[in-house]
This record gives sequence, structure tokens and C-alpha cells, in this order.
Amino acid sequence: MGQTAASITASQTRPRGHKRKGLLEIWLEFLGSMNLAITLLVMVSIASVIGTVLPQNEPYNTYLIQFGPFWFEVFRVLNLYDVYSAGWFLFVLGFMILSTGVCVARHTPGVWREITRYRTHVREKSLLALSQHRRWRTADDPEALHTVAEAALQAHGFRTRTDTRGDTTIVAGMKGGATRVGYVLTHVAVVVIAVGALVDGNINLKIREMMGDLQVETRDLPVSQVPAASWIDAESGAFRGNVTIPEGANSGVTFLQVRDGYVVQELPFEIFVEDFRIEHYPNGMPSSYESDLVLHDPQLEEPIRETISVNHPLTHRGHTIYQASFTDGGTRLYLTGYPLDGSAQTMAIETAVFENLRLQLGGMQATMELDDFELFNINPDTRSVERTGARDEFRNVGPSYSYTLRDEAGQGREFHNYMAPVEIEDRWYFLHGTRASAGDPFRYLHIPADEDVSMQTFMAFHDALHDGSRVDRAARRAADTLLAQMGVANPDLGARVAGTAHDMIGTLLESGFGVVNARLEERVAGSNRPEMLLEFSQAVLQRTLFEVYREILAERQGAALSMVQTDADQRAFFEDAMNAVSAVAEYGAPMIFRLRHFEHREATGLQITRAPGKNVVYAGSALLTIGIFLLFYVSQRRVWAMVKPGEDGRGELLMAGANQRRPEQFEQEFEDLADAVDQQLGSAGDTVRRS
Repeated sequence: MGQTAASITASQTRPRGHKRKGLLEIWLEFLGSMNLAITLLVMVSIASVIGTVLPQNEPYNTYLIQFGPFWFEVFRVLNLYDVYSAGWFLFVLGFMILSTGVCVARHTPGVWREITRYRTHVREKSLLALSQHRRWRTADDPEALHTVAEAALQAHGFRTRTDTRGDTTIVAGMKGGATRVGYVLTHVAVVVIAVGALVDGNINLKIREMMGDLQVETRDLPVSQVPAASWIDAESGAFRGNVTIPEGANSGVTFLQVRDGYVVQELPFEIFVEDFRIEHYPNGMPSSYESDLVLHDPQLEEPIRETISVNHPLTHRGHTIYQASFTDGGTRLYLTGYPLDGSAQTMAIETAVFENLRLQLGGMQATMELDDFELFNINPDTRSVERTGARDEFRNVGPSYSYTLRDEAGQGREFHNYMAPVEIEDRWYFLHGTRASAGDPFRYLHIPADEDVSMQTFMAFHDALHDGSRVDRAARRAADTLLAQMGVANPDLGARVAGTAHDMIGTLLESGFGVVNARLEERVAGSNRPEMLLEFSQAVLQRTLFEVYREILAERQGAALSMVQTDADQRAFFEDAMNAVSAVAEYGAPMIFRLRHFEHREATGLQITRAPGKNVVYAGSALLTIGIFLLFYVSQRRVWAMVKPGEDGRGELLMAGANQRRPEQFEQEFEDLADAVDQQLGSAGDTVRRS
């Protein structure tokens, strides 16, 4: 009486015996569904492709430069810079393990029944409906036919089971049931491989970081100053880290890149680098490099000595040490600083790569950061190209070093200098590169080398241009000489011309020739003959510079100024020096440095990995290989032999078989089996074949 019409209708429409599924059963069906498994596999595959294409665990600045601010932030939020340790990837991997595990648990009993059940309850009509069957009627009794059929099946590799129902005997044969095992093995292999990947996915690091037990360090600190909260104990899980060790130094840690920072992973042994060697191709690219390592392990009586190279790592206690890279190991540099303000007070500096120095440069405090040192700089040999046309010849232009100068506000400018002069179009120059930011190319200042292969002549010339009295004398000589050539004898005019030259040299030192020419053009713009005045002013400036240069030559030669005669090389040097003086105005630093000598030291870059799940992955791969082999190369075949007495008293044998995967191949196998029965019975029975 209390039921509503809707409930009565629902109860009437629900089939009898229908049982509503429980929540657990619904979840199990969902977890074990094929759609979910395919979705998870696709997600893992996409993540793997991203992890392969996109370089992993690079410094964030590298990604920012490569992708720009917008896409850098998008990829950072998705954690694509460390895909295999990303929380979402580990979650998908764990969910795939659960889903595949449920699928295996649900289907394994059915697979087991399939490979153990012989299906002896078959009907004659069903056997005759199979495409492969044959019937025999003989005078033999049913017991003899049963023996013949069972022997033939076993001889052809079938496992048999006999069932008797009344006067009918069924011999069921089965072969190739391992293909069903292959189904289970492939799914189990996916679980095993995923478990191994999960073990090597830095779960321990993720859990510690989530619980606040581990802090990612973002400051550039010496390892001794890294706080304890950023350390990981030895042998506490899987990791992939990097460490740079100079020659003659040792390390017992490696650094794990975590987003925009790092953590320190302790090692159960110490690595000492005895030596590092590198060889180059003719074009300067590294051809091979290797490190001589000594491992000191407290568990060993003697240290391990091993040479590693690319693709030839060293494995010890589950840790694999790879030769990954190389860099400078703190080469000691001996520099001479030349001020560009005319003070002529050089500065001797002893420093090393990666050191920072506080310097007083002119009227400013600056920090000099030594960034790198290159022993070899291999460039194409343009002389060989011009001489022989060969484009595969190279030459080494010698060592170079890089540094950054930062002012008190932290603004930096990068510099790249070569130690030895470089030949350019049959002239030799000391190259001093400068740029305002890392994204810009270096612009090189070309300082001409003198006959002593030094910068002394140019620096003396540059310093002399800052000496007002010397410039005044040179300008007066230049004005008098030019006016005399023009036939003009006017002392007052000569003084005014000399004063103009003095002002132009001041502008040249501050801003370069471009600004000088612009100001000269403005000065003569209102005159009657501006072209002639401009040409005269430029001639006065050049002659003044040349007179200063002649004074420098006289001092270096120890001769009177009137006795100095310049040859073609000296005049070419003067032209180069004028261009360099103009370029110094845009150099961007109050001092220029030259490398006198150095003590080279290299460092090896090692990648150290620990992968306890590696053997698990190998085992899963072996299972996957076996499973795929069973699935693709083994097929299940079933054959039934039905024996019963015929109506005329003769014995009757009906044999039929099926193989849905490879019917053509099974047809020949069944024919061979039937022929074997024919030979045993001594007569051919009726055969029916259906396509």
C-alpha cells in the first residue's frame, strides 16, 4: 500500500534476478576498464615524449632564454622541466599501476580457467560446425578408437583429458595455452616496469619536501655552508645528480637540480680526481675526454682506481659515475690592468677563475667576477682559404678568458679577452670583447700590437692624449705645419687652430670620431666654404694625433723628435691606433686588462646516478618480452575426439578442432593429425571440410 506508482513501475521493469552493483564493484570495473588503461598509457607516453624532447633539469635561466617569459611560466607550472619526477606524472604512474593491477587480478582467474579447462562437454553438432573435422567409421570397438585418438593427440603435442558420458567418450586436447599466459605476463610486466619507474622517481624527495623536512636551496653557496635542511643522506633513494671536481680535488657529494634550486646528496664514498685529459678535432671540437678517478670507500681496504670516459662509466655500490662534461677548474690568472683615464698607473692582479675581486677602478668601486678560461680557441684559417681555397683548415689563436665587472649597484658588463694578438688582414691586434648583456654578441676592441708584440706603444699613445701640455705642443706644431703648407704666417690663427685641435681630441677621448665629426660639421655649417673648413679641421686633428704619436716614437727610440722618420708599418700602426682610441670611448670600462701568464687547471663534470628500481625495470622488460612473444608467436589450439558406437555396430570416431588466430596454419596441422589417425586405423574415414 505504501509503494508509489513510480516504484511499482520500476520494480516491474527491472529484470528478475537483477542485482544492483555495489560501489566497490563499480570502482573495480572502472579501474580495470580498457578505456582507463589506454588513457593512462597515452598520458604516460606523452609525458615520456616531452621528457625526451625537452632537456630536463637545466637551470631555469636556460629555459627562460629559450622559451621566453610566457611559455617559461606555463612549462614551469606544469613541471615539464623535470617530467619524470613531477607530482602529476608520479600520480599517473601510480594510478596506472593500480588500474593494471586490478585488471590483472580480475582477469587472471578467467585466464587460468581458460588454460586449465578442457571443455569436455561438447556436442556432436557443435563439432560438425567447426571448419576442421573428420569422421571415421571402423570395425574397431570404441575403446580402441579412444586409444588411437588419444595417442595421436599426445604424439602431436596436445595435452589430453578424457570424459565419458554414457556410451560416448570425449577426448579433449589442448595445445598452446601459453598464449593466455602471455596476456597476463604483458600486463604484469607493465605493473613491474611502472613500479621500477616509481621507485626511481625521487618519491622520497617529494615526500620529504611535502612534509617540510627538505628545503630547496637557491643561493650559490659553498657546499660547507649549505644548511642541513637541504641535505639528503647517502643511500636514501634514487637520484640523478651532477658535481664538478677540479684536478687534484675530491668530493663526497653530488647536487640534485630541483626546479630553480638544488639539494645536496651525500655519497657513501669520496671521489678524488687525479687527472683530466681532453683531445680535440682539428676544428676545435672535443673528440674525447676522460678522468682518472680514485674512490675511497670506508668498506674497502684499498681504494678503487678507474679511468672513465664518455659511454664508459664506473659503477660502485649501486652508484654509476658517468663522464658528463668538463669545465675550468680554477685556472690562476696573472693580469695587468691599464687605466684608460691617462693616469698610466698599471695594476698587477693575481686571481683565479670563479673568484670575485673588489677593485678600485678610477673613482668607482667594482667587483671583478672571473667567469671562464679557454686554453684553445680554434678558428677557421682565413689565410689558408685565400691561399689554397681549402675550407677545412683551422688555427689556434691561443687562450682567452672572460670576466664580468659589476658596479656598486650590481649592474654588470661582460668582457672577453684574448691573451695573444690575433692576425687580421696581415695586421696583429689584441682583441678585447665587451657586451652589456648575455644575449648580445661581443663587440671587440682592436688594439694594435707593436714590434715587441705588446700593448705598450698604444697605451703610451693613449695616455699621452690625456696630457694637456703634450697635446697643446703637438697641436701647435700641427697647426704651424699645415698653415705653412698653405702659405699662411699668422701666429694668432695658429693658436686658435691649435686650441680647436685640443678641444677635438678631448671630444675624441670621450665620445669617438663620430661625435667629433658631427660637432665639426655643426661648427662650419654657417661659413662660406664649409667643405674646405671641415677638411682643414679634420686634417689638423689627424696631424695633431700624428705629432703625439711621433713624440711617443721618439721617446721609445731615445732620439730627438726632428730625427724621427716613420715607415709604412709605423704609419699603419698609427691608423689602427686612431681607430682604437675612438673605440675605447665605447668600451664601457675605466680599465683594460691583459693576461700575462696563467697556471691552467681543469675540472671534470660527473653525473652520478643511483637507480634501485633499475633491476625491477629490467625484470619487467624481460617479462614483457616473454609475454609479447607468447602473444604473437604462440596460438591456442583445441581438438576434440568423440568416440561412440555406431548404429550398425561399427565404432565411430569424430575429430574436430579450432584455432581462431591462425586458421590457415591450423588446417595443415589438423590434416597431419587426421592422417596420423588414418595410419593407425589403416583406412581413411569420411572427411568433411568447410571453409
